[in-house]
Amino acid sequence: MGLPGVRREMGWVFVLMALFTAVLAPTTGFVVAQIRDRREARRRFLIMAAVSGGLILFFLLSGVLFSECPDGYHC
Repeated sequence: MGLPGVRREMGWVFVLMALFTAVLAPTTGFVVAQIRDRREARRRFLIMAAVSGGLILFFLLSGVLFSECPDGYHC
C-alpha cells in the first residue's frame, strides 16, 4: 500500500481528530471555568480557543484555497 495509500486512507481521520480536539479542549475548559466562576481560567481558555481557531483557519485557507495544482493539471 505504501505511504501515499496510508496517507490517503488515514489522513482524514487524523484531520478530523485534530479539529475535534482543538475545539473540544478549549470548550470543555471554558465550561468548567464558567461553572466554577474562575475568571482567570476563563480568560486563558478564551485565548486558547482564539489561537486554535486561528490556526485551524490558517491551515484550511492555505491547504484548500491556496493549494498548488498537481503536476499535469492546469488550474
